[in-house]
Amino acid sequence: MVVQEKTSSANQAIKNLIELIGFLVYSLTLMVVAVYKRCLPSIYQKKKRISGDVALVTGGGGGLGRLLALRLAKLGATVVLWDVNIKGVDETVGLVKGIGGKAYGYRCDLADKEDVYRVAKKTQQEVGDVTILINNAGVVSGLPLLSTPDNLIKRTFDVNIIAHFWTAKAFLPKMIENDRGHIITIASLAGHLGVNKLVDYCASKYAAVGFDESLKAELDSQGVRGVKTTVVCPYFIQQTGMFDNVSSKFLPKLKANDVADRTIEALLYEEDVVILPGYLKALLMLKPIMPWSVKSMFSKKFIPDASPHHQPTPIVQIKESEDSFPQKILNNSVSASVTQTKPNLDKQGKDL
Repeated sequence: MVVQEKTSSANQAIKNLIELIGFLVYSLTLMVVAVYKRCLPSIYQKKKRISGDVALVTGGGGGLGRLLALRLAKLGATVVLWDVNIKGVDETVGLVKGIGGKAYGYRCDLADKEDVYRVAKKTQQEVGDVTILINNAGVVSGLPLLSTPDNLIKRTFDVNIIAHFWTAKAFLPKMIENDRGHIITIASLAGHLGVNKLVDYCASKYAAVGFDESLKAELDSQGVRGVKTTVVCPYFIQQTGMFDNVSSKFLPKLKANDVADRTIEALLYEEDVVILPGYLKALLMLKPIMPWSVKSMFSKKFIPDASPHHQPTPIVQIKESEDSFPQKILNNSVSASVTQTKPNLDKQGKDL
């Protein structure tokens, strides 16, 4: 009896070892294939067509949301814009229609769950099923934790992550039913590294990164193959109204047009994770083995002050290229209509 038990345990151990080796070999194969595909020129990679899709962009009243809307419309998607800033939404709708695109705009307070569900139902009734969801809206207070009013902390989480649950629950069922859809989470490098004066913001972006990865895992476990997810983690972006005056040494702030272009590229090629700038991927890979002293030095030296400061409404230029928008739009600047307020007085923070 004892001999049989030992034999059974040995057989099980051998079986587990074989499974582990098989898992490692298969994982290595998948990584090699992924690297190979990524290194292929774009003309050899499979590119998704989104003409006729309904693409919803939250925070579409200005900044990055507006630039994404224009690019989506250019590719033939019907664009739906949500924002608390209805004037900004109307301006974006006008710009999209000005380049021959189709656009619908709605005022939606993402911090209000019932408002999200109400506007989602209205969107489905008036426009159709959303097949591309870009959770782009974000707010930031930019104060030390103990100086940040409770309502600002709550709003940061309500907009930056909790709203993602409500939008996903509103539109994901139809995506799964039709086995077609794509959810893009605009997170941040602040979702990978803590920064002074951004405790609530960083925590909400860490949650956004986790939301994307967990949702991807859940869809995969359920056998849903046609619904994709992507998380985009950019460094501070210029001219969106959130971090325009942030002091950043050594690393230049990103241009909003470049982030918009890279996000659309990730959508078309169904990428899982986008880190901007791309060379910071290597640094993030080293993070688990870095002592806190190195992380602290990086944060202090590279980002001495991440607190956004009040400034006039910025102007965002649409980048000119051989396949960009019509010349009449290229010759005009796009106002990033962002709600800007004094950080320690405003109840809502700054809306992107």
